[in-house]
Amino acid sequence: MKFCWVTINVKDMEKSLYFYQEIIGLSIKRRFKPDKDREIVFLGNGETEIELIYNPEAKDIVIGPDISLGFKVESLEKINEVLKNNNISIHSGPFQPNPSIKFIYVLDPNGVKIQFVENL
Repeated sequence: MKFCWVTINVKDMEKSLYFYQEIIGLSIKRRFKPDKDREIVFLGNGETEIELIYNPEAKDIVIGPDISLGFKVESLEKINEVLKNNNISIHSGPFQPNPSIKFIYVLDPNGVKIQFVENL
């Protein structure tokens, strides 16, 4: 069994694409419209992907507060600069549960908790 993707229902496809492409650094792998209103985009740089789905008929998109997506970064200092330049606030952290790891959380445009992890 292989882990394929995580699906996120989004409120605004363009804001979400900006976040996942420009902040996270993922590339679009597939983008299509199954009908005239809905749009689906798969992003990734490796085996596991993020699937973004925009459906204008979806009224309430509920994001669980206890789920996060983790991304390894070269430096928390560098990602903090990127976040600051894009007016993205740190949700929580930094945390350092042991001497070899440090991380922060931000929220994506849909409220999904994103963890940036630096291995020390």
